[in-house]
This record gives sequence, structure tokens and C-alpha cells, in this order.
Amino acid sequence: MCHLQLVRETPATDLKKVLELDSTNAQARSAARRLEPIVEERREKLKEEMLGKLKDLGNSVLGHFGMSIDNFKAVKDPNTGSYSISYQS
Repeated sequence: MCHLQLVRETPATDLKKVLELDSTNAQARSAARRLEPIVEERREKLKEEMLGKLKDLGNSVLGHFGMSIDNFKAVKDPNTGSYSISYQS
């Protein structure tokens, strides 16, 4: 799956490199602006799919113990950026 993501982002990456080499290339700038939302949408879709599959895997493992991913709550600490995970029955 990671390979697919890299392949999909290659045109946008190529356009960014073209703009690094020639910032006056209007065609590349226009194409990059057009591609950016498409790449972002695909990235989000892949991320949601991956998280869904991870949740399914976690639920299949935790199910043997009578638990679910939904029993856990993660809270992000705004100061450090780390997460605190707690179990809720």
C-alpha cells in the first residue's frame, strides 16, 4: 500500500521539483495547484482506509479478551504532543 501512495504522489513531487529548478514555469505552477487537492484527498482516503484496517485488526485481537478498540480513549497533550491512553469499560 505504501508503494501505491508513492506512485500516486509522484506527479506532484515531480512538479514541485520542476518549480524548484525553474520557479517561472507557469505550466508547472498551474498543474501543481490543480494536483495538490487531488493528492491530499487520496492521501486522506488511504489514511482512513489504513486506520480502519488497523482498528479491525486491533478489535480481532482484543475480542479474544472481551475488549474492543472503542474501550480505549486517547487524549493528546497540547504541550508535549504525546498521547495518554486510558481504558474505559
